[in-house]
Amino acid sequence: MGMELPIENAESHEMEDVNISDTELVYHVREALTASLTGDYDNYNQLVAVMHLNGRLGPDERALLETSLKALSGAVSYLDSVHHDSLLTSIFGMNMWNYEPDVMDALKGLIISLAASNGKYIDSCLSMLVSNFTPPYFILDKLTLPYGLERKHQVLSRVHAALKNIADLVPLAPLRLLPIVVQSMPNAKHKPERLKMIVIYVENMLTLESGAMGELVGSTMLMAVVDRLIDLDVEIEWEDILYDDSSKGIFEMELEDEEEGGELSRGSLSRKSLTGNVIAELLDSLLVQTFEHLESCEREGRLIEVFEMLLQSFQITVLNAYKSKFAQFMMFYACALDPENCGLKFATVLADLFVSGVYPPLTRMSAVSYLASFLSRGKFLSISFIVSLLKRLVDWCSEYCKTQGGDINPKAHRVFYSGCQAIMYVLCFRMRSIMDIPRLKSQLLLMPLDTVLKHELNPLKVCLPSVVLEFLRQSKAARLFTVSKTFIYNDLLESELSRGFGGIERLDMFFPFDPCLLKKCDSFIRPNFVYWSMVRATYDDEEENSSDDDEVAAEDFVDGNGDEVMDDGMGRSFDEHDLDEFDYSALNKMSITPKNSFICRFEGKLGQPTRMPSKIRPSTSPESL
Repeated sequence: MGMELPIENAESHEMEDVNISDTELVYHVREALTASLTGDYDNYNQLVAVMHLNGRLGPDERALLETSLKALSGAVSYLDSVHHDSLLTSIFGMNMWNYEPDVMDALKGLIISLAASNGKYIDSCLSMLVSNFTPPYFILDKLTLPYGLERKHQVLSRVHAALKNIADLVPLAPLRLLPIVVQSMPNAKHKPERLKMIVIYVENMLTLESGAMGELVGSTMLMAVVDRLIDLDVEIEWEDILYDDSSKGIFEMELEDEEEGGELSRGSLSRKSLTGNVIAELLDSLLVQTFEHLESCEREGRLIEVFEMLLQSFQITVLNAYKSKFAQFMMFYACALDPENCGLKFATVLADLFVSGVYPPLTRMSAVSYLASFLSRGKFLSISFIVSLLKRLVDWCSEYCKTQGGDINPKAHRVFYSGCQAIMYVLCFRMRSIMDIPRLKSQLLLMPLDTVLKHELNPLKVCLPSVVLEFLRQSKAARLFTVSKTFIYNDLLESELSRGFGGIERLDMFFPFDPCLLKKCDSFIRPNFVYWSMVRATYDDEEENSSDDDEVAAEDFVDGNGDEVMDDGMGRSFDEHDLDEFDYSALNKMSITPKNSFICRFEGKLGQPTRMPSKIRPSTSPESL
C-alpha cells in the first residue's frame, strides 16, 4: 500500500504530494527523526503537525495520520526522549475517542511499540491509555445513544487490549499501572459531567479487575473502588440522618416510613430528600456497578475469591468509617449472592473481631453493630446460623460478667453494652422464627441470657431504650426472659446512658444495614432484605386474639402488693412460681405505660417455657393501677 505524502520541495519551499510506499514512508520518518538531531527540523515538524490532526478528518487526512502512526511504530528505535520531546508529547496527548477505528488501531500499535522498546516510555504509554478510560466532555451526552455506545466499545476494547499486550511484553507493567489508575481517578466536584466521568472510570477499573491482569491488579482496583465509595458516602452529611424525634423508637419510625407510601427514611434523611443530590445519585450508580460486577463474578465462579479481597478492603476502609451509610451494602449484596460462603465468612469475621481483645474498642463495637444488623436484615441467612452467632455473643458477654462488677459505667464497659444491645436487636427481628423451631428454641433457652442481662452492670438500663423495649415485649410474649429491677425511660429512642456508651461516634445508634435509601440499589437489595414490617413478633398472636386489651408499650403484671412484676415466661414452671401464694387477680392488672416512659420489673431465671392462659381480661381499669 502506498500513499501521497506532502513533502517540502527544497528549491521552491512549496509542498508537493509525493506517492510513496509504506516502506519508503518508514525510511522517510526515520530520516526526519535523524535529521532533527543535527538541527534539520523541517520534515520533523511536518511529522509533529500530522500528530495534531483530529476532529472531522477527511479521507486523505485520516489516511495520512494512520500511515504516519504506523511508520512511527517501525521507527521507535530512532526516537530520542530529549530531542523528540515535542513529537512524543503530541503522541501521548492523542485521544482515541477523536478518531475512527483505523486510526485507533494505528495509535494502539504505536503505543504498544513504544512501551516495549524503552523502559523510559512505559509510564507515559500507560498514562496515555488510562486517560482514554473517559471520553471528552462533548461525547458524554451521546453515550446513551447507539452511536455513543458503539464508540465507547470501539475505544475501550482497544485500550484494554493494549494494556494486556503491554503487560505481556513488559512483565512489570501491571505494577506500574496500579498507581497511575488510582491517582488518575476523577474527583467529584458536584458537576454532573464530572460525576459521569467517575462512573465510566470505575467501570474500567472493574474491567481491569476481571481481565487478564486481574491476578496482579484486581485487589488494588477493588480497594480503590471501595475507597471512592466511602469518600462519596461521607460527603452525604451524617447529621442529616440523626434521629431527631426522641418520642419514637427505631422500629416505630421504620413502620411509619413504610406505611407512608413506601417512603423509606433514616431520621430526617429520606429517599425523597436525596432526590437531586448529585453525590447520592453518583454513589447509587457506582454501587449498582459494583453489584453487577459481583453478579458477573458469581457467574464466572470467582465470587469467593473476589469476596476475600472485598472483605479485606471492608476491614481497612469501611468498618471504622464514621457511620458509613450506604457503601457497606456491597458486602450485603455479595453475601446475598452466596450466603453459604460469603455470608458465613462475613458474619464469622465480624464475630471474631468482636470477641477478640486485641482490637480497639471502637473496632469491636463497630464490628458487633455490623454483625447485629446483618443477622437481622439478611433474608438469605438460615435461622440455625443466626442462633450459632447469637450463642457466641451471649457466651462472650457471660464470660465478661464473671470478671467485671461494680456500678453502671457506660464508657468503661462500652464493648460489653454494645454486645448486649446486639443480642437484643437480633432477637427483636428473629425471636419468633427461633421459638417456632423446637431445636433452636432449646438452644436459645440454654444460653445464659439472664446472667448477662440481669448482671449488676445493668445492660437493660444502658442500652438503647427502643431496642430494650421491643426486646422485652417479645421476650415476655415468648416466655423467654424476666427482669428484676425497675427501669424508667424518659424517651423511647435514646437515653443519657445509651449516649454514654455510644460515645461521640454514636455507635449505640449505628445500625449499618438499616433500609438502603438509594433508589437504584433498592431493586438489588429489597429481594434479599428483611424489613421491620415483615417481622412477625412473638406478641403478634396475643394482640390478634386480644380484642379487649389496648396496645401497650410494655405489659407489666402487678402483684397484690402493687409492685410491678413481669410474667416469668421462659424461666420456671408453675410450681417454681409458688402459685399457691400467687395472687391470680394480679395477672388481670395490666399496667399501661405512657408513650415516653417504660417501667418494668423482672425476676427469675431461664428454664423451660410454661403454658399460660391464652386470654386474661383485666378486672381493674388501667387508671386504678
